[in-house]
Amino acid sequence: MSKTYNIAVVPGDGTGPEVVAEGVKVLKAAAAKAGFKVELHYLDFGGERYLKTGETLPEGAVDEMKQYDAIYLGAIGHPDVKPGILEKGILLTLRFKLDQYINLRPVKLYPGIDCPIKGKGPEHIDFVVVRENTEGLYAGAGGVLKKGTPDEVAIQESINTRKGVERCIRYAFEYCKKRAKNKKLTLCGKTNVLTFAFDLWERAFYEVAGEYPDITPDYAHVDAITMWFVKNPEWFDVIVTDNMFGDIITDLGAIIQGGMGIAAGGNINPEGVSMFEPIGGSAPKYKGKNMINPLAAICAAGIMLDHLGEEQSGREIEQAVMKITAKHLKSLAAGQMGMTTTEVGDLAARYLTEL
Repeated sequence: MSKTYNIAVVPGDGTGPEVVAEGVKVLKAAAAKAGFKVELHYLDFGGERYLKTGETLPEGAVDEMKQYDAIYLGAIGHPDVKPGILEKGILLTLRFKLDQYINLRPVKLYPGIDCPIKGKGPEHIDFVVVRENTEGLYAGAGGVLKKGTPDEVAIQESINTRKGVERCIRYAFEYCKKRAKNKKLTLCGKTNVLTFAFDLWERAFYEVAGEYPDITPDYAHVDAITMWFVKNPEWFDVIVTDNMFGDIITDLGAIIQGGMGIAAGGNINPEGVSMFEPIGGSAPKYKGKNMINPLAAICAAGIMLDHLGEEQSGREIEQAVMKITAKHLKSLAAGQMGMTTTEVGDLAARYLTEL
């Protein structure tokens, strides 16, 4: 009997529905080839709904999400909605309330894509960042005193719990073990200045490392990481870090792999429901023009299948994307690909079927 996956699809704003449509096209092709089924449940969370109803997520939405096997997200961000409302009301709410405590960001340069780093090719850029996703500065702890006056005080506190830190580190070690590439896990921190938070991170890191003798533990300050991502990206295999540093270094990672048009990731709850998405924004100026690059959304579908246990299908989606970047795409930029959005999706589905 074939396996059926119930997936919540949130196309979202701007070009989100367009890239998701191509991701779904490839997802269905993968399912047909491998013999599993996908039941897709479309949800209208995003800017248009907010403008009509004044709500970001309807009552009961989080509980409903818990019933699905995964969430497939297009993009959140609407030009008529003040920045922060949708992001906090939808993205952060789902991440926190669904306890998606891992942000998983593969950074891989595909063939045919120009790297902005001179002399670096696909053989040099292939690592993964494991970012803690529910604590740190993004936990929202702090406050403001005497706002709008010359004596104003603003405090933003970084929350790091032993439970939260250790479960993130443990996930990173397990991921590094499964990945079986260089078997090196690097902790990215700032132990020389942030002595409270990263003392906890460092102690937990090396304690857990003792349980994984086959993996080499490594440490680097975050400022050094940003330099070495550019100078020697081949040094890295898997990196684990806190919420804020992870947010920063993964954007640098996206650029060295070619840009937001190819970057994808997952918000993971290993014991619950996880959410997968392209990293780029909603790009409303390209909405409806059939010119946005859907490859990041297609890659996100591949990461989702890998997480669900359909590893072979996940690999085949990536292989199909790599054939497109190597043979067909002139650029990752919208309107400069040499193909339309739908043509890229059609080609990805065809290549996957032929593999």
